Amino acid sequence: MAEGTKGGSIPWTPANVVTCVRIVMIPVLIVAMLAPWGSAASKPWVCMALFALISLTDSLDGYLARSRNEVTTFGKFMDPIADKLLVVSALTVLVQTSGLPSWVPIVIVVRELLVSGLRMLAASAGVVIAASYFGKAKTLCTMVAICVFMVKDAAQLASVAGIANTIAWFLMIVAIVLTIVSMIDYFAKSRTLFTNDEPDAHVTTTPAVAGQGATRPGSVPAERSDLAALRAQIERLAAEVVASAAAAHVTIGTAESLTGGLISGAITSVPGSSEVIAGGVTSYMARVKESVLGVSHETITDHGVVSEQTAEQMASGGRARLDVDHCVAVTGVAGPGGGTSETPVGTVCFGMASRDGATTTMTRHFAGDREQVRLQTVLCALEMLRDALA
Repeated sequence: MAEGTKGGSIPWTPANVVTCVRIVMIPVLIVAMLAPWGSAASKPWVCMALFALISLTDSLDGYLARSRNEVTTFGKFMDPIADKLLVVSALTVLVQTSGLPSWVPIVIVVRELLVSGLRMLAASAGVVIAASYFGKAKTLCTMVAICVFMVKDAAQLASVAGIANTIAWFLMIVAIVLTIVSMIDYFAKSRTLFTNDEPDAHVTTTPAVAGQGATRPGSVPAERSDLAALRAQIERLAAEVVASAAAAHVTIGTAESLTGGLISGAITSVPGSSEVIAGGVTSYMARVKESVLGVSHETITDHGVVSEQTAEQMASGGRARLDVDHCVAVTGVAGPGGGTSETPVGTVCFGMASRDGATTTMTRHFAGDREQVRLQTVLCALEMLRDALA
C-alpha cells in the first residue's frame, strides 16, 4: 500500500483527494449554517443535506483506499481529523443556532482528546488499539442526531415541533451515551498499558526485535524464535487441548489460511485426537473463504483478507460447516513477500467462534522468517483453543 511518494510530496490518491475535499467543505457548512440567507423552510434542509453529503464522503474515501490498495500515512492521519472537525464544527454552530447546550460538544471533545491521548500512549508502547463497534455506533448516531437537530425547527415541522424536538434529543442522548461507553471500552482494552497484565485479546501488539533482549508488553518473546523450542511448546499445548476437549466432551475444528493445516496437524498428531477434532478447512484464496467458510465479499473488500473481521467470519463459518463446539481461524502474512505497510510480514489475525455464539478476535505481529511466523501462529491458535476450553 502506498505510504508516500518520491520527494516527500503528498500522495494525491483519490481517497486522499476526497478527504481533503471534506475538510475544505467544513467552512462552507459553517457559513451556510450561520449566514442569514434563505427561509426557515429551505435553509435547515439545505444545511442538513450538505452535512449529510460531507459525512458520507468518509465512507467513500475509506472504500477507495481499501479497494484500490492505496491506504497512505497521510490518509490515516487526516481522515479521523476530518471527521472530528466536521462533528465538532456542526455541534458548535448548533449551540448558537438551535439551542443545543454547550456541554454536548464539550463531552464529545473531551472524549476525543482522551482517546487520542490513549492512542498516542499505546503507539509509544508498540500497541495499536482496534476500533470497536461502540465507536462506530457512536459516530453513526452522532451524525444522525446532528441531521435531525438541524431540521427540527424547520417551518415544515412546525405542527410537530414537539415530536421533532423529542426525537432530536433522544438521538443526541443516545449519541452521548455511546460516546462515553466507547471511551470506557477503549480504556478497558488498553488497561494493560497501565499494568503488568497480559495484553487484551483485542489489542494488536508489535513483535520483539531479535537481539534487543527485553520485550515490550505483548510482544513475541525472543525464545519463541527458536524452532525446536516452538515445536516442543506446540506439542505440549496440542496435547493439553486434546485432553481438555476430551474431558469436556466437546469438539473442535480449524479454519486456516497462512498455516495451511499446521494447526489441525498439530492437534491430530496427539493420540486420541480423533475423538475431539472434527476436521479443518484450509482456505488460501479469498474465493474459498467466501464459498466454503461463508466470509462475505463485502468484508474482504472493506477490511481485507488479513483482518479481524475476516478471521471472525472464518471462525464462525468453520464452526458451522464443521458442526463443532469451538473453531479457531487464522489469516495473515507469513512472508517473505506479500506484506504491505498496513499488514506487514508477520501480521496474523485470529478468530475464535464457539457454539454459544461467543466470538473472540485478536491480531499479532510475529518476528522471524516464514517458518517461524507460521509456528508462532500455530502456538497462539492453540492457546486460544485452550483458553476457550477452559
